[in-house]
Parts: sequence; structure tokens; C-alpha cells
Amino acid sequence: MVAITLPDGNVRQFPGPVTGLEVAQSIGAGLAKAALAIRVDGVMKDLATTLTTDCQLAIVTAKDPDALELLRHDAAHVMAEAVKELYPETQVTIGPSIENGFYYDFARATPFTPEDLEKIEAKMKEIVERDEAITREEWERDKAVAFFQSLGEHYKAELIAAIPADQPIGLYRQGAFIDLCRGPHLPSTGKLGKAFKLMKLAGAYWRGDSRNEMLQRVYGTAWFDKKDLDAYLHMLEEAEKRDHRRLGREMDLFHLQEEAVGSVFWHPKGWALWRTVETYMRRRLEATGYVEVKTPQLVDRKLWEASGHWEKFRASMFVATSGEEELELAIKPMNCPCHVQIYRHGIKSYRDLPLRMAEFGSCHRYEPSGALHGIMRVRAFTQDDAHIFCTEDQITSETIAFCELLKSVYKDFGFTEVRVKFSDRPEKRAGEDAIWDKAEGALLEASKAAGLETTLNPGEGAFYGPKLEFVLRDAIGRDWQCGTLQVDFVLPERLDAHYTAEDGSKKRPVMLHRAILGSFERFLGILIENYAGRFPMWLAPVQVVVATIVSDADDYAHQVVDALRAQGIRAEIDLRNEKINKKVAEHSGQKVPVLLVVGRREAEERTVAIRRLGSQAQEIIALDQAVATLVSDAALPG
Repeated sequence: MVAITLPDGNVRQFPGPVTGLEVAQSIGAGLAKAALAIRVDGVMKDLATTLTTDCQLAIVTAKDPDALELLRHDAAHVMAEAVKELYPETQVTIGPSIENGFYYDFARATPFTPEDLEKIEAKMKEIVERDEAITREEWERDKAVAFFQSLGEHYKAELIAAIPADQPIGLYRQGAFIDLCRGPHLPSTGKLGKAFKLMKLAGAYWRGDSRNEMLQRVYGTAWFDKKDLDAYLHMLEEAEKRDHRRLGREMDLFHLQEEAVGSVFWHPKGWALWRTVETYMRRRLEATGYVEVKTPQLVDRKLWEASGHWEKFRASMFVATSGEEELELAIKPMNCPCHVQIYRHGIKSYRDLPLRMAEFGSCHRYEPSGALHGIMRVRAFTQDDAHIFCTEDQITSETIAFCELLKSVYKDFGFTEVRVKFSDRPEKRAGEDAIWDKAEGALLEASKAAGLETTLNPGEGAFYGPKLEFVLRDAIGRDWQCGTLQVDFVLPERLDAHYTAEDGSKKRPVMLHRAILGSFERFLGILIENYAGRFPMWLAPVQVVVATIVSDADDYAHQVVDALRAQGIRAEIDLRNEKINKKVAEHSGQKVPVLLVVGRREAEERTVAIRRLGSQAQEIIALDQAVATLVSDAALPG
């Protein structure tokens, strides 16, 4: 007998071995039709898997959170089959599922074209129509190597040859196509459906090594129904319209150039945006008990070696040498060790804790040129960094306070959906397991006390401690990981930080590494795309433009601008000899929130005509009233 325990606790008995499909059929025909795979004792397997021992079993359908990854993995295999049918000389290599889709790398002398993608997509739909059964086979390694070599699939043969000889090789067959894969897979190609689309072509080195051959990578996206596919494609169209690089040019915010790869040239309007965000953050930090510091850009490698960063981050550091003193200095990639140096300057007592130390720290990290992306991924960046030195007993209260601050800041910037990931110990880390047990336990307890619902992000903690990652969702549904909170028992030990406890003994402080925005550059890029450049009044680089209808109003326009600037409003003037409709169109294109139009009548009556971005309505009010209203509208939140 085989006893199968279902998710609701019911147990079904079978007289002998039974497949996942047969279990689904025993529950109901509808479930059997919807079934895509099974989860056996928590591990996803093919629906056709034979169960020979008692187990817990769940039937995976399209509603399962993991089903989409399964679907996309199959889409990659169906794409490979389509390519082989259309272009038999092509070699297939590796094709995984990825976020929002899949890809497959192909070796082919002739470059694929956009027209080829259309043909491949059409062939994929034919394969779905054929509803080919997808079946798993286990082969001996050497037999599998010989088989793929006989097909001219040398890349696949190389992958298999690297597997130990005593391990069975999993191959999946669909129609005439057979591929190496661990699985699981859908029961047939028909289950894939047709809600997929091939998106783009790119180059990729074999096994990600630039010394190897360049392959052709074909990207695609796949969903369970056309509605979700259309929604995703619409989101991509909207994202393209909001691209911060394009808006940065159109709004004259910043530029990048080859002479400073990975660094941003901020123009006056972009720097106004930066300074507004920095001013807001500084005010929030001061109100919550942070002290601001500034630390050096160049620091001797000895400090980085002591902290452990030299071993971990050396490849990402920019290093300078001094021939006269024979120094090896690193341009700081992070601020943590320098903050410990300030903490250690002078004796600290338990009465001094918690000490919340903040810095808008300018950092540099080497990023490969191919990874750079506008101002979202750069080499020179500024962190809204802070470190809280506290006792173990203060971890929970400081976590609660930080989470409240973070959520409030995100809300002020317009982000109300925030998810939290708990990242535990990575494989390569500093500190003993007992220290990690204590740090992870403390952070979990603090997270619960702060009312956070977290999902596990296994193995993604910092090398010195576990962390919380705060992921915000933007206006078109994209997720961005920005804030972090890390519990660190390691660096205070390595850098010899301590405080005098109430009983007179010396103890190590706990170091909470925390950021809300993360990188200023990246966060500003997120803001630009979230608002599509149409910032709320308080954030707008130019808040008001005063535009004249006739030159007779020029003097009055200057008076209006002066009155606005005297109250801290970022105002500009447009006295050009152009029709007012053209001025309105141009400043609307620049996403200026408010346009004040003045002519002879407004100058005589000391009024202004207010036009707000996105509205056709115009309101004429007294200048003093307009200034007071706009000052209120432009006030920093919080």
C-alpha cells in the first residue's frame, strides 16, 4: 500500500505504485485536466512520476506560485525544438527560465534576425498544436555524450561529459527533439498554451566566460493566458516611455559620457532634484536622532583587510598608490569601516547608545561596462548610509523605529506597496555559526516585533550578517529593492569596537547597517520612471515657470519670479517672443507642474493666470494669494 497525504490532511491509499496523474484522476477529472506537475514532500516533480512510498503530495496547477517558472522552462525547450526544426545546423546550449520569461543560447554561424524570431514563434505555436508528450528518460553518461556528439551537439556533449560518470543523466523527449534537463516539465507541449512572445536577441559567451565563443541568445516571455501577456507587454511599452535615460535628456537633468564611464554629470535641474531629496532625507534623519558625519574617500588597504572587505570586494575596488610613501589606498566602496573609526574615537559608554551615525557617502565600485545602465547602475554613487551602534537589547526597538521611518519616507515619495525579504547566511561569510545563529535570531525577532511579513531569500545575507531587504513597487507594477537593514556582530569584533557597560565591563556593540534609498543615483532613476518625469510639486526640479504673453509684461514677470524665489520656490522666467500656446506646450513637455501666465491685464491688476500640468483649466488670482498657495503646495512632506 502507498499512502498519499494531500494538502488538506486527507490520506488516500493505493494498492501499489501510483503516478501523480493517477492521484489527480482519483480526486477528480477537472483536477487531472488542470494538473501540470506534482510536489512530493515539497519537491516539484513531473506529473508522470511514479510514487512508490508514502509521501505528502500536492497537485501543481496554473494557480500554484511556482507554476509560471515551470511554464517558462518549457517555453525555452519548445523554442529550442522550433529552432532545430527551422535551422537544423544550429547547436543548442543552455536555456533556463528567468524573471518574466526565458531564454536559450544557440551556436549558429548566421546571425538570427527579427524576421527569424517571427518564424520561430510561429513554429513554437505549431509545436503547441501538436501537443507532443514530454517524457523523461535516464541515460548513462557516456552513452548520452556519444548520442549528442553524433547529432553535432558538441556544447551539449561537453555539459554532459562534466557530470560524474556514476550519475544518471536526465533527458527529456518531446516529439523528435531531445534535450538534457533536470526537469520537471509539463506533461505535453500543448499545456504551454500560446501566451508567449519572443522579445529580443543578444550575445552571450559560452558558460559566461569572455574567453569562450560568442553565442546568440534569444529572449522570450511566457504567461498562462493572453490577458497576462498583454498586460506585461503594455507594462514594457509604458516602461520604455518612462525610461529615465530618455527623460533625463528631454528634461535636461543629467548626462553620461565615455570620459567618465559609470559616473553622472548632473545638470542644474537634475542637481536641484538631487538636493531636494537630500534636504528631505537630512531633515528626516535629524528629526529621528541621527548625527551626520563625513569620512575620507581614500583609505589604506590595511583597514579594508582588517574589516574583511579587501578579501570580499577587492575585485570591485578602485585602488590608488603613492610612490613616495608606498601606500596602497582604496577609494571607498562602502562606508562601514570608516564609521567604526569615528565610533572608536573616544570612550563610549552604554549611555551613549544607541548611536545613529549617518552619511551621504560617496562610494566607487567597479561594475563591468556591460552591467552599467543609465544612472540605475553606475560606478560612482552616493548612499544614504547609516550605522546604528547599539546593545543587543536595543536591536528590536531600533529595528521598529527604522521600519517606521522607512515606510514613512517611502510613502512621502509615493510608494505604498513594500515587501520585505529576509536574507540569511551566505555560503561565504565571516564569523562563526554561533554568531550567525544569534544575529539571525535577533533579526527575526525584531522583524516580528516590527509587524513585518517577510519572505525568505536564502543565502543572500551580507558576508558579515543577515539582512532585511525592502522592495517597493512602482506605478506600473515593477519591483525595486532599495532599503536594507543588516544585523552585524562581526565588524565590531574585527575592528575592535567596544563600550563600557553599566557594570564597568567592556562589551562589543551591535552594528545595524541600514539604508532607505540605497544609491541616490538609482533611487532618482526610479523616481523619474515612477512619475514619468511628472514629479509632485515638492520634487519638481523646476516648480513654476512665469511666461509672458506680451513684452509689456516683462517687468511684472520679473517681480513675480522674484516673489516666488524669495519664498524658496524653484521658478524660471520665459520672456521669449513666442506665442503663449507654444510656451505652454514646451513647458508641459518639460513636465513643469505650474505655469503662471502674465500679460498687460495681469500686470495692471497684480494677478497671475495659473495653469497646472495636465489641466486645461486656468484660474486668475492675486499674486500674493498665488505665492502663498504655491509655497504650501511645494512644502517638503513629513
